[in-house]
Amino acid sequence: MPHKSRPAVGFAHWMRRVPEECQRAGAELAADPVHDLRVALRRCRSMADGLMAVDPDRAWKDMKKAGKALFSSLGSLRDVQVMAEWVQKLGPPEDPETQALLALLARREQEHKVVAAEALRTFDLRQWRKWSRELPRRAARVRPGSIVFKHLALERWTKAHELHGRALRNRSQTALHQLRIGIKRFRYIVENFLPQQHQAWSSQLKELQDLLGDIHDLDVLWATASQVNAFASPESRARWHAIIHEAREKRLSRYRELMVGPESLWRVWRAELPQGKQVQAAGMARLKLWASVLDPDFEHSQRVAELARQMFEGLAKLGLAPSSPNQDLGAILWAAALMHDVGRSKHNKGHHKTSYRMIGRITPPLGWSASDLRLTAAVARFHRGALPQSRHPALQEFALDQKKLILNLAAILRFANALDAESGGRIQQLRVEQNDGRLQVSAAGFAPWTRAAENIAGASYLLELVLRRPVALPWLKPTRNGNASRKRVVSAATR
Repeated sequence: MPHKSRPAVGFAHWMRRVPEECQRAGAELAADPVHDLRVALRRCRSMADGLMAVDPDRAWKDMKKAGKALFSSLGSLRDVQVMAEWVQKLGPPEDPETQALLALLARREQEHKVVAAEALRTFDLRQWRKWSRELPRRAARVRPGSIVFKHLALERWTKAHELHGRALRNRSQTALHQLRIGIKRFRYIVENFLPQQHQAWSSQLKELQDLLGDIHDLDVLWATASQVNAFASPESRARWHAIIHEAREKRLSRYRELMVGPESLWRVWRAELPQGKQVQAAGMARLKLWASVLDPDFEHSQRVAELARQMFEGLAKLGLAPSSPNQDLGAILWAAALMHDVGRSKHNKGHHKTSYRMIGRITPPLGWSASDLRLTAAVARFHRGALPQSRHPALQEFALDQKKLILNLAAILRFANALDAESGGRIQQLRVEQNDGRLQVSAAGFAPWTRAAENIAGASYLLELVLRRPVALPWLKPTRNGNASRKRVVSAATR
C-alpha cells in the first residue's frame, strides 16, 4: 500500500516504519525525524514485550536488543533537542539566560549527533527488514481484539495503576517518569491490538502521554540548567524556576483532574477489561497459545486435556479427586495437559524434563501465581517416564500436601496421555464409575487384547497407587453413529 494509505497501527506497520525513519533521519539528525524514529522503535519493542509472552521465538528478543541499542543512542540527542524547544517556548528571546541555554544546548546537540550518526551507520537494516517480514506473520497468530490482548492490556493497566499510586504519594521526577512509561506501554497495546477500545480511548491516552511527557521534559530542563549553572544571578534563577514550576504544576493538575476520583479514567479503562474469573481464563488462553506455538502435535495435547478434564470431573463426582482451598486444581491439570509436550520443540528424547524446565521459566500471567505454575510444571514433568517419588528433584521444593496433589494430578494426566497416544485419538469420551471397590473407566474405542491396551494399563498404575484401588477398563462397543452404547459392555480388562 502507498505510505499515506497504510493504517498507522499494527506491529507490521511500525516494523516497516523503522527503516523509513532511519532514512529520513539521515546525516542531519533533525529533531522531528529523530523523534519519529524513536517512536517507531519504542512501539516495536513495546509490542514485542507482549507478543513474547505467547511466542517464545528467539527473533523477538534479538529484535528488541537491536532496537534498544539504536533507541538508546538517540536518547541523549533527543533530550537536548526537546530542551531547546522548551527554552524557546518559555524564555524571552532577548533574555541572556535564554541565549546562554540555547548556546549550551546547541553545542551538546552537535556532540550527541556524532554518537547518533555512528549508531545509525552500524544499524543492520537488512536484518531489520527480514524481521519485518517474519515477525508480523508470527504476531498474526493472535486475532486483534482477542481475550489474549485484553489480558495483556490488563497487565499493563495494573502495572501503570501501581505506578500512578506511587507517583501521587511522592510526586518525584523518577516516579512520574516511570508512570509516563507505564501509561505509554498500556497505550501501545490498546492502540495496536484492541481496535474497539482504542477508538473510544485514543484522545484520552494521547492527552495523558503529552501531559506526563511535558512534565518529564520540564524536569530534565531544570536539572540541566541547574547542573551547568546557566543563571547569571539568583534573581534570574528564581525567575526561571518559577516559569518552569508553573508550567509543570499546570500539567500535573490536569493529570489529577483526569485520573483521580470515582470518575477517573482508570475506572473507565478497567471496566472494559477482563473481570473476576475472566482474568484466570484469559491467562489460560495465553498459556494455551504459548503451548500451541511450541508443541509439534498440539491437537494431541488438546485431546489429552479434554480426557484429563473428564477424568478429573468423574473422580470429583465420586469424591476421589484431589482438592485444595487455595488453588484451582482443575485449571492446573488442564494447563499441564496443554503444555506437557512443549519440550518436543527442542528434542523428543526426555522431552518431559524439557517441558518441566520451559514451563517453570514462564512469567505467571495475571490471575496465575508463581505457585500455580510450579505445580503445573511438576504435573507435566511426570506425564511419562519414571514414577514420581518424594526425593525427586522436581518435588523437593514442595510441602507434603502439595506433593500429594502433584501425584494425583500427574496420575490423571499420565493415564489420559496414554489413552490418546495409544488409541490414535479414537478415544474421546470417558465414563468414570465405581464397581465392587474398583474404579471403572469406560472408554469408547478401547480394545482389549492389544499391545495398546497393555500400555494403557501400565499408565494406569500410578492412578491405582494414588487412589488405592484397581482400575478397570471395560470395552464399550461402538454404535452405528460412532458413540459408545452405555448398555453393551462386551468385556473387561483389569490388572
